[in-house]
Amino acid sequence: MKFGITIKHLLCVTAFCMSASAANAAPYAQAVFGGLDKITANVSKFVADKDQPTRFGALELTVRACDMRPPEETPQTAAYVEIRQVNEEDNSVDPAPIFKGWMFAESPGLNGLEHPVYDVWLKTCNTAIEP
Repeated sequence: MKFGITIKHLLCVTAFCMSASAANAAPYAQAVFGGLDKITANVSKFVADKDQPTRFGALELTVRACDMRPPEETPQTAAYVEIRQVNEEDNSVDPAPIFKGWMFAESPGLNGLEHPVYDVWLKTCNTAIEP
């Protein structure tokens, strides 16, 4: 017996499942980060509001999106973050980001900031945005 399933059908089903899963993720107004200053060995927890620059040491973080899946689904917390270097002499911010991409709370080493002085990782999202 031959089935009429093609690669095109499989891709459509996969895309539908992925979009349904992404639709269940809730947008949040804040991202909670952990930060390590490697020189002083100080570990900090800080909150960054969406689309508002937030300072951590000589870094400026701007969260563009923060999403968490509901508790009944497989945990996944992700934030799209832009990180820029701050010149501490004159407080100017380098226009080119040193990091731009997704961070995942469940896999902090997967796609994190590689910086000689600071480590930054996503912990969770806060404050759901009302529709």
